[in-house]
Amino acid sequence: MDNPYLIFVLGLMLFSYLLDLIVETLNVRHIRSDIPHEYEGYYEADKYAKSQDYLKTNTRFDLLSSSIMLPISIAFILLGGFPWVDGIARSAGLGLIGTGLLFTLILMGLQMLLSLPFSYYSTFVIEERFGFNKTTKATFVLDFIKGLLLSTILLVVILSVILWFFDTAGANAWWICWIITTAFVGILTFLAPVVILPLFNKFEPLEEGDLKQAVQAYAEGQGYKIKGIFQVDGSKRSTKANAYFTGFGATRRIALFDTLINNHSVPELVNVLAHEIGHCKLNHIKKMMIVQLGTFGLMFFLLSIFMHREGMYAAFGMDYGKLAGGSPPIYAGLIFFQFLFAPINLFLGILLNRVSRKHEFEADAYAITTTGDSESMIHALKKLTVDTLGNLYPHPMKVFLEYSHPPMLARIKAMRAVKS
Repeated sequence: MDNPYLIFVLGLMLFSYLLDLIVETLNVRHIRSDIPHEYEGYYEADKYAKSQDYLKTNTRFDLLSSSIMLPISIAFILLGGFPWVDGIARSAGLGLIGTGLLFTLILMGLQMLLSLPFSYYSTFVIEERFGFNKTTKATFVLDFIKGLLLSTILLVVILSVILWFFDTAGANAWWICWIITTAFVGILTFLAPVVILPLFNKFEPLEEGDLKQAVQAYAEGQGYKIKGIFQVDGSKRSTKANAYFTGFGATRRIALFDTLINNHSVPELVNVLAHEIGHCKLNHIKKMMIVQLGTFGLMFFLLSIFMHREGMYAAFGMDYGKLAGGSPPIYAGLIFFQFLFAPINLFLGILLNRVSRKHEFEADAYAITTTGDSESMIHALKKLTVDTLGNLYPHPMKVFLEYSHPPMLARIKAMRAVKS
């Protein structure tokens, strides 16, 4: 335990767990029994009590999950889990890239198997109990298999390239990998609406009618070109509703969950989409992408510094000794570095969430001013909150650390200020 890297990693894991425990406890204790004036007539007393029960149930389950996973993770590190997996990978004699892929895939498989029971319980017990779940066991299994295959394909492609450049490009590897990762993300963003997302949901063009005409008329009025408006079979898995923009260029499209369409009026849906269009018109998406890509650059730069620190490998029980091909096990360094990068990731996440909350306020204001209809927007958000059993009184620390959207009461207050 005299390795500073090991002390740092274990201390960080314990700190993260305790921070989560404190924040979640504060969040539950911040629950209020009174229904706010804004939600009178929306949240009935029994439904409001159910929303609080939903929050408590999910919080207990999340804390139980992390309380189980923390000792498993620590035991895996201290008892030689990483060198054990590395031994299996090296025994195949596949060289640097092949060994790295096998090493990473085994770890990914173990992680997915450990998380599977928690995902199953959340879906078929908690979500079922509160009336949200529509996922069949067959769909759950197919989603798992599809997710596993897709993750494997993407991992093999990008990890092979990263390993090759870090092994051959020397000091230039970090910025080359940064550029390649940026291009890879761009390609995925372009292909997702037409290749990846349809693997999990059915996208059908929105039928001709009042909604489509209203959306098209609004978009044309804003000078926003829509490539396609699609209805998504979200009800296949849950009663919860959603709407989002996906893709860019020729593949940019609007996706509306059927649950959203079925539960909201045309003016409400136009306002929801006006909010999403506001993100595009105000360049929020581009700004966030630039920040994310900058984060990738920082990560690869720091990775290049720590990649060959033998102490980092020793902290996880790994020998920095070279493979048969003459290369050190840099594939393991990629995994280990993620532990070291976690504090920076936490800090950047807080900043990004803060910016995201600001963007949400701005997109709300854009929707209201361009549609001239604040009440439909407010009405839609209230209904969404009730339909998802949303928490109206999150603790400020929970919001500060984790919320990418402002609390609903804060959003409504801001929208009413725009109206006035």
